[in-house]
Amino acid sequence: RETIHEQVCREGYDSNRGTFVQYYGGNSLDGSLLMIPLVGFLPAFDPRVQGTLHAIERELTVDGLVMRYQPTGELDGLPGDEGMFLPCSFWLVDNLLLSGRVEEARRLYERLIGLSNDLGLLSEEYDLKNKRLVGNFPQAFSHVSLIDSAYGFSRMESPAERRQRS
Repeated sequence: RETIHEQVCREGYDSNRGTFVQYYGGNSLDGSLLMIPLVGFLPAFDPRVQGTLHAIERELTVDGLVMRYQPTGELDGLPGDEGMFLPCSFWLVDNLLLSGRVEEARRLYERLIGLSNDLGLLSEEYDLKNKRLVGNFPQAFSHVSLIDSAYGFSRMESPAERRQRS
């Protein structure tokens, strides 16, 4: 386990860019890198994690929603654009919470919930251009990520603080 951790930190991190990368030797980002602090691989305030968070916000985030990766077609072999990957967008909420950016996280969380359909269901992705849910529907992964983010908020404030905000 320690050997793998060291290897990922050494070979999966681009010190020139200050971010972890999609694969060893590459320089592309992947929204799944937001899982690094969520699974306890590194703490949220580690400079490498913060650098990765900021890079994802700059390069993979559009209007608050996160792409899984830049859709160039060379990695997945699929032509065309991808929708915004909703689980990654909830992982961004979690990273914002862990970074102390609570109000930003709350605004994004509320926006993401607002994307659900009239039954409260979410798909795998969201198409910003056409303003609609796309991909696998309903998507359990998106709902689990939504619940994880809600749990993160519940741990950030006491019941008394939640009542005052209501």
